[in-house]
Amino acid sequence: MKQNKRKFIKTEIKQIVMITIGAIIAAIGLEFFLVPNNILDGGVIGLSIIAAEITGLTMSIFLILLNLPFLVIGYKRLGLKFTLHTLYGVIILSTSTAIFHHYEPFTDDLFLATIIGAVILGTGVGLVIRTGGALDGTEIIAILVSKKRPVSVGQFIMIMNLFIFILAALLVFSWETAMYSIITYYIAFKMIDIVVEGIEEMKSVTIISEKPDEMADILTKKLGRGITFIHGQGVYTNEPKKIIYMIVTRIELSNLRSITQEIDPGALIAIENVADVSGSNFKKSTAH
Repeated sequence: MKQNKRKFIKTEIKQIVMITIGAIIAAIGLEFFLVPNNILDGGVIGLSIIAAEITGLTMSIFLILLNLPFLVIGYKRLGLKFTLHTLYGVIILSTSTAIFHHYEPFTDDLFLATIIGAVILGTGVGLVIRTGGALDGTEIIAILVSKKRPVSVGQFIMIMNLFIFILAALLVFSWETAMYSIITYYIAFKMIDIVVEGIEEMKSVTIISEKPDEMADILTKKLGRGITFIHGQGVYTNEPKKIIYMIVTRIELSNLRSITQEIDPGALIAIENVADVSGSNFKKSTAH
């Protein structure tokens, strides 16, 4: 019992530290690159930048105020732990931007500010999401809306951010900075994916072959990956079939294709993207 409690406390401390680091990194991207050059990100951060420009108040105030309604609405959906982690992350982000706001930006070149700021911002936000929190409450609304309307979370966020960028161009900034903001959002979005899912892309591979046992044996030896047989049946022949299923990295795909072609040139290979893999010691490949 005590061991489980210590493990829980250790995990919680680790999560808090990672959220703190992620929020500070995001604040660096905002205050040293994006905000001084009037470049927006999407969601609450973008709205906070617009509100600060209109009212003359600091962005840090609006980061908390605009996120609070989203957290209240999404509390039942996401649970107390996620809500508290998100609230903590937002507070750290707000505090950090308030502190960094008094320092000079690293560059006034719009192109450099867009690229570097977006990479840093995306890295920070990605760390927070990977840990189990968020820095933007609009994603909560997107999840809730997607459950009741025929629109995906990604589509809703994209539409909402497009509205934010148009609003920024019409009310406070120019169309040029609005277009730079779109580039910022895209790069930050990609960086979040890299941080959350990892650089090395995983692929699930399904192989239907006339030589499943031989192929599975050789693939295991050559690639060092675990393989699962899925038992199926041909529709026309009614014959039972062993279907090979395995997960490999993108780099291993070429080798896998070569092996299957050598063993059974007529084998059917289906490849799909995998967002995340855990368990079964997947990372520990034994291939030589």
